[in-house]
Parts: sequence; structure tokens; C-alpha cells
Amino acid sequence: MLPVGRGAEAREIPFIAQHPAKSAGPGLFWLSGFMSEMSSTKATAMAQWAAEHNLASTRFDYSGHGISAGRIEDGTIGRWLEEAEAVFSKVASGAQIVIGSSMGGHIALLLLRKLLRERPDEAARIKALVLIAPAWDMTEELMWKRFSDEVRREIMERGFFKQPSAYAEPYTITRRLIEEGREHLFARQPFDPGRPVVILQGLLDVDVPASHTRELTTFLTGDRVKLIEVADAEHRLSRPQDLDLLFDEIGKLL
Repeated sequence: MLPVGRGAEAREIPFIAQHPAKSAGPGLFWLSGFMSEMSSTKATAMAQWAAEHNLASTRFDYSGHGISAGRIEDGTIGRWLEEAEAVFSKVASGAQIVIGSSMGGHIALLLLRKLLRERPDEAARIKALVLIAPAWDMTEELMWKRFSDEVRREIMERGFFKQPSAYAEPYTITRRLIEEGREHLFARQPFDPGRPVVILQGLLDVDVPASHTRELTTFLTGDRVKLIEVADAEHRLSRPQDLDLLFDEIGKLL
């Protein structure tokens, strides 16, 4: 467990870090999606692939997710970003390729931006980003702007809304999640990651549409962004052929 935060915000984050005796290259740092966890199909496959290729890997559960303590209702983008930064800085060592799935793609971009601004030496350890259906500005673009007036009113007056999910129990979308999320937007402002960014996107994805991901490529500058669209893939991108594609692209970055 890794202690994160202070006072009323103090919490412990569970993680799994695998360190081979002799690493063959950068470690792999996994960031899960909203309501996903470090035991998911993709995260587990990533760790197994890393072990087979003599690479370190790190994955963890955000507070309110998986085996981590806390309530999802207390979660915010800033809270999970803080947890990601703590695990990256205190658990993962040396050069890393950061892999973010869905909301994890948003957190990956935010982590890089934050480190570039505040701790450039730490940012230098991030050698590349691999984003899987990246839900950039998720709380605003994929939640608030999509919600009907009725749902928005329920969030503002009741404090939360139970959004049906095809993957698990209904997602609890809180007013705090929406409002705090506005402090962590890219808002289509140019951002140069300064290292390679590989994006995998399914064209049948209804949760993070291809148009949303294509728009991300319009404000990521620096000419080192590679977008790969998979015609018959949905949001999860966890089929054997999707995982083969993911690991092939990671292999190229290595």
C-alpha cells in the first residue's frame, strides 16, 4: 500500500509492481479507466507481456476502484491524478512507457502535463505514451455535454446521477466529479507531449467515439502522434488481436 494525501484526504493505494532482476528496457506504467481496475484483462495481459520480455511493470487501483478503499462517489479527476503521480514517482523507477486506457488516457496526458510544468526531471522519465480510446476531458466532453437537461438538473440538485453501463454496475456521476473535472481540462489548447504518443481507437466505440479521439490529434502538437484505428473494434480493445496490436506498438517504442 502507498500512502497518498494528508489529513482527511489521506488514503492508501494498492499497487502491483514487478521488477525483473535485469530489465531489458523502460518499464510499463498502467493507468486504468473509470470504474476499471488493475486486475482487468488488458492490465493483466500487459503485466504478463512485460514479464515475458524482461520489463518492469506497475499497475494500481485508484481510490474507490478495485481493491482500493474509499467510495467512487468521493473520486475526482484531481484525486486520481494525485494518486497516479504518487505511484509513478514512488513506485515506478527509471524510464517508463505510460499506458492509459479510456479515462486512464486522460490521466496519462494530465500526468505528463503536470510533470512537465512542475517536475521536468520526473517528466523526462516518461519516454512515450500509449493511449487506448483516450477519454480526454472526459467529465466535460463525454459526460456533461452529452447529458440531457434533465440529467444535468438531477446532478446539480441531487448531487449525483446513476448512469447505466454496459460493463458493470451503473456509474455514479457526482456533481463534485463534474465541477472538479473542470480544473483539469485541455480545452483544445495546443499541448506538445515532447515524446511519441501512440493512440489505439476502435471505430465501433460508442463510449469514446472515434471523432473524439481524432479531435485529440488536432491539438497534440509536435508531429510525434500516431493514431491507429481498428475498424471492427469497440471500446474495450481487449480481444486477442487488439492485445497483439497493443504489444506490437509497445515493442516498436522499445
